[in-house]
Amino acid sequence: MRFILSALLVLMLAACASGGPTANSLSPADPQARADAIRKTSAAKETINVDKGSVDQLTSPDADLWARIRRGFQMPDLQSDLVDMNAQWYAQRPDYVARMTERSQKYLYHIVEELEARHMPTELALLPFIESAYNPQALSVAKAAGMWQFVPGTGRTYNLKQNMWQDERRDVLASTSAALDYLTRLHDMFGDWYLALAAYNWGEGNVQRAIARNQAAGLPTDYASLRMPNETRNYVPKLQAVKNIVMNPQQYGLVLQSIPNHPYFVTVTTSHDIDVDVAAKLANMTPDEFRSLNPSFKKPIILGSSDPQILLPFDNAGAFERNLKSYSGQLSSWTTYTTDSRATPAAIAQKIGVDADTLMSVNKIPAGMRLKAGSTLVVPRTDDGDDEDISADVAESAVLAMEPDVPDTRKMLIRVRRKQSMETVAGRYGVSVGQLKAWNKTRRDAVSPGQVLVLHVPVGKAMPSEPGPEKLATNVSGGGVQRIGTRVADTGSKSRYDKKHGRAHTEVVKVSEPVKEKASSAAPSKASKGAASRPKAGTQTQKQKSK
Repeated sequence: MRFILSALLVLMLAACASGGPTANSLSPADPQARADAIRKTSAAKETINVDKGSVDQLTSPDADLWARIRRGFQMPDLQSDLVDMNAQWYAQRPDYVARMTERSQKYLYHIVEELEARHMPTELALLPFIESAYNPQALSVAKAAGMWQFVPGTGRTYNLKQNMWQDERRDVLASTSAALDYLTRLHDMFGDWYLALAAYNWGEGNVQRAIARNQAAGLPTDYASLRMPNETRNYVPKLQAVKNIVMNPQQYGLVLQSIPNHPYFVTVTTSHDIDVDVAAKLANMTPDEFRSLNPSFKKPIILGSSDPQILLPFDNAGAFERNLKSYSGQLSSWTTYTTDSRATPAAIAQKIGVDADTLMSVNKIPAGMRLKAGSTLVVPRTDDGDDEDISADVAESAVLAMEPDVPDTRKMLIRVRRKQSMETVAGRYGVSVGQLKAWNKTRRDAVSPGQVLVLHVPVGKAMPSEPGPEKLATNVSGGGVQRIGTRVADTGSKSRYDKKHGRAHTEVVKVSEPVKEKASSAAPSKASKGAASRPKAGTQTQKQKSK
């Protein structure tokens, strides 16, 4: 059988009762392996043995999960106007509370199990109500993702994989384990759950600095006394408001949907690639239902080489096993293609014989982008019988690197000879006025004589010469007439190093060349002839350099 389904529920309950494995009992040599081991241990609590047709149920005095959560409350109650205000906000939105509660029933049992195994307050099981409304697909403007709202950096710190195939910040098991690890660390750091929660929202460094400011001023350093942003100021009161509603929903005119006190899902592992749609079909689920429990998979294929943990409801897990045994179709219809040079999606699609729209949709490539060399794409498998799974190396190292599909450019500087509009300059060099202003960080609509402008122009494209002044300038001291010309300088063409200041400068040279003019019809006087034949002391061809 392609899939391994094992039942360790009773064994794991016994392990939990005796303390079970902890983070400190595992070798810290490989943080990712250590994190994976912890998560597999936690996942086994919701694993059943469908081969034997048995489902071990937990025995608990609480038929409803809410009662179990209430018994595990450990934090002191916070009483403030902010708590009352937030409780009323929820009370006035019963539909919103009902939607959050309905979403939470898939995940809440697992979180309560993990909290009790760690002897942590069950109030923390309510935290995803505040963070994401229990939506594992949630994404904030700060790029925080998942139920527990991990930003990319913190997710990596707690070994949540974020690669081309999977984002474990959205994984129910992995993100819960990481969040509780983080909260435990913060509580150990501050010795107070309110401060730990403030640090979870605001960052431990900010909380430490706020505490230091109060200490320096001789002020208390508890949560209520610290100066903090409004979001963090409301964070604990929001959690307390939800706690109050869970304790006594009738007081707020709300009804909490009953949640059975037993596991909602089981864990299925696979060593072979399988399409998300195929897995959902075998489990008698819609793709949306399947993704609600498995939101971390970013592509239409689940890679067996990454040792994935697929979550399925109890009944669906049994159906999955039965349907898999009788399934004769192809489990995976996708493979990968790695580019060897920069190319547009359309060019790649034509080269490998796939539909360009499908290629862009599956790989989430925005319009107007091209792929860099070495990018890995998910592409449909061909009909040549190749059913080889995607390798572990590709699963670990594959990247999809994109850049705007615009011509390669070089940076150039020009010195403007005469006053003119930005629109005129932009038109001369084939760029937009907006680009010209952005490159030169200006809002002005005109340029002045002598001003240096930055341009980004296509490589190999011939550039026109900057036009000369409307009037000729007379060199009074030399008795001749000079026409001032401008050379267009490439920033990479010539530079010198300023030893004193340690800076390299690009030279934009204003070239001056003496130009002899024909004499006027009126004959010059003898004095004039003499003056013209004798150069005045100190007169020379002028060259000006701009640093």
